[in-house]
Amino acid sequence: MTLRFLWSSHQGPERFASGYKGFFYHFLDMKTGQRTWNSELSTIDTALLMAGVLLSARYFHLDFEGELEIRGLADNLYRRVDWRWALNGGPLICHGWKPGRGFLPYHWVGYDEALLLYVLALGSPTHRVGPESYAGWLSGYRWKRLYGQEFLYAGPLFIHQFSHLWIDFRGIRDVVMRERGIDYFENSRRATLVQREYAIRNPRGFKGYDHNNWGLTASDGPGRRLDTVDSAGRRFFAYRARGVPFGPDDGTVSPWAAFASLPFAPEIVLPTVRHFHALEPAHDRSCSAGATFNATFRNSDGGGWRSTDHVGINQGPIVIMFENYRSELIWRLLRTCPYIIDGLRSACFTGGWL
Repeated sequence: MTLRFLWSSHQGPERFASGYKGFFYHFLDMKTGQRTWNSELSTIDTALLMAGVLLSARYFHLDFEGELEIRGLADNLYRRVDWRWALNGGPLICHGWKPGRGFLPYHWVGYDEALLLYVLALGSPTHRVGPESYAGWLSGYRWKRLYGQEFLYAGPLFIHQFSHLWIDFRGIRDVVMRERGIDYFENSRRATLVQREYAIRNPRGFKGYDHNNWGLTASDGPGRRLDTVDSAGRRFFAYRARGVPFGPDDGTVSPWAAFASLPFAPEIVLPTVRHFHALEPAHDRSCSAGATFNATFRNSDGGGWRSTDHVGINQGPIVIMFENYRSELIWRLLRTCPYIIDGLRSACFTGGWL
């Protein structure tokens, strides 16, 4: 049903279409399937969607009518995405597009979750971008040495995870990683270790940070507010891409971000999982790992802040990465996807399972 909807939903430049040029809007109304919240046609969210679409095609591999339909719809959806159009005449893929306004003034450049986006765009059999696009993205890389770890830097933990949900980067390297002598998987491991070490050191003195209480990423927060807590001035935020060690950081922790790093560093993630599981009463799901909390923030009754929402883009990485750690299912399936293979090779990845 989901693939049928995605394929048959209206694609066009109209304000309330579901998508355009094969891309989908960042937010769709759950009842109508149309664009909502004045959202943009999102290149990265479409890439995440297409990764799941291609995964479904690899999982449903039998020659039954329903599974044949799934594979056909998945293939059509991926082939329809016009990655070249999203370049807007330049070498880099734009963040998005809005009806009546055109392309957003931002492009995917430098290390971020767009690693997956560029692999999919490079592997397209219908609207493939050239290797110069990937080279342009690489040009924005920043390397740092923090807490004894040298790694390709990005502050929020989700950046080091989202592409890895789908693609097994163990042992395969592009030109940059060959020069550095590591792979993207090892890079994410180092970023995970830096996150935990930051919480242990807790340079800003937030309440609750320790070896089992860590995970800064893009998340909701208690809201924009300047307050004095324990004689210290604190600035709090609503939704922000929180990161370490340079911030922004207002004491908001997302346990799901730590959990989704399980394959990278199980020796530190598993104790953290057990810690939060012990804190979660069986009758109170508000304490689940998908929630985000801030123990430093003080609300009207003197307690801390905890999110009331359970967001799919937070919950999904936990499930996927737990399964990759347990059985490597998602990685194994997409290692057989010809589009993923073509995209990686077009980005000059070599070695390992390639």
